[in-house]
Amino acid sequence: MNVLTAGEMRAVDRRTEELGIPAAVLMENAGHRVVELLERKFSPLRDHRIVILCGKGNNGGDGLVVARQLFTRFRPASLDVVLAEQPPANLASLTACGCAVHHAIEPRMRAATIVVDALLGTGLTGPPRDPYAALIASINTDFPAAKIVSVDIPSGLQSDSAETAWDHVRAHYTVTFTAPKPALVLDPAAAACGEWCVGHIGSPRDIVRSGLFLTEPADIAPLFAPRDRRAHKGTFGHALVIGGGPGKTGAAAMAGLAALRAGAGLVTVSSSAAALPSPEIMTEALPGTAAGLGELTRGKTVVAVGPGLGLTAAAREIVNDWLGQWQGPLILDADALTLLERGRVKPRSNWVLTPHPGEMARLTGLPAADVQARRREAATAFARDWGVVLALKGRNTLTALPDGSVWINPTGGPAMAKGGSGDVLTGLIAGLAAQFPGDLPLAVTAAVWLHGRCGDLAAREFGEKCVLATDLLRYLPAAMEECARALD
Repeated sequence: MNVLTAGEMRAVDRRTEELGIPAAVLMENAGHRVVELLERKFSPLRDHRIVILCGKGNNGGDGLVVARQLFTRFRPASLDVVLAEQPPANLASLTACGCAVHHAIEPRMRAATIVVDALLGTGLTGPPRDPYAALIASINTDFPAAKIVSVDIPSGLQSDSAETAWDHVRAHYTVTFTAPKPALVLDPAAAACGEWCVGHIGSPRDIVRSGLFLTEPADIAPLFAPRDRRAHKGTFGHALVIGGGPGKTGAAAMAGLAALRAGAGLVTVSSSAAALPSPEIMTEALPGTAAGLGELTRGKTVVAVGPGLGLTAAAREIVNDWLGQWQGPLILDADALTLLERGRVKPRSNWVLTPHPGEMARLTGLPAADVQARRREAATAFARDWGVVLALKGRNTLTALPDGSVWINPTGGPAMAKGGSGDVLTGLIAGLAAQFPGDLPLAVTAAVWLHGRCGDLAAREFGEKCVLATDLLRYLPAAMEECARALD
């Protein structure tokens, strides 16, 4: 799903009008989409006391359309419109809808059961000024019994930013138009948007284009089509996991098991352990030097390096001297990221790096706080500069590609904040890359989505505290089935 910045949204609206769909029609459709949500969530609307707060721009115009449609179709118990400013002439006629129009919130309105926030839209770039700032504060504090529904984006949020630098409406629901905006899908701003939905208002879908995407099952469904009945284990690739130094063999074991569960035909784990928990996994000793890796990688489709590898001199040699020799898809995680010295190796487009924010800070030289504050920008710049696929882990894991595009992952949560979760992700990436080595970006995007979705499903059964990393794999079939259903 495309995610549109404010500028991209303006361009889509402008192109839509050029194609013959007037702005008034778009506004009417936008209001109708909001009313549809109100019907779905709060029927019967005639029983509600509704207050609609409108700004002077198009967002306010959408709110006025909502007021007219509610008044003419549902006649709520009470319906009041509060204007922050007098609307321009082209919108003024919308106020003549028969409902009460005010220029301030009156005490009786505080008994409202629904408040519609149509004050400020996607064009905000600085702190809201009064009367908007005062009205935003009032929405958040003066309507204790009300559900808050925001139009397009909660007022006070910057559409293109995940940051929440100043006061903003905290909505229960948000109806956005044409496509989601960055603030709706990136925390912490997303937390202020509540449950959101996209309302299509008439823009042709083929003009909705961006370099920012929200992963949905339909986007990754092609990887989960039925397999060819004539396939054999060699059809689905051979993944090699290198890691599992002394005391950390479990990390490599989890990555290997995840690769196997993800569908790789064969999996080998090279670690310091003589045996692994799953008998289906082949084992090799962890090489003492880079020279021992040539034979180990023969016949492999994809190699993942790092889970539990350790920070020894031998590990450093493996990461920095051997990487240039392996030409196939390569996944670098954990200790491999710590040991990586870009001056000694030349990254390639079939590399996947999977840092958490601390590892990203070491790779970029930026403070971890700066990485977290500007995750999208940091991931985009890194992927372009290094020419690699980057999965920047954390809430809303970002998959950034060398062409500058970024996929935002909506799945996962705090139940996954436990040792081993990252090793499972590395294995899922390796397992999918083994099957689809020619479509590495899609394999990474799919693995990230599956990983988070497994966490969501596990949390339902175990709660947020009790989920183990290996529990995630119990829910992989169900997560894959969700993707497969999107093919229908």
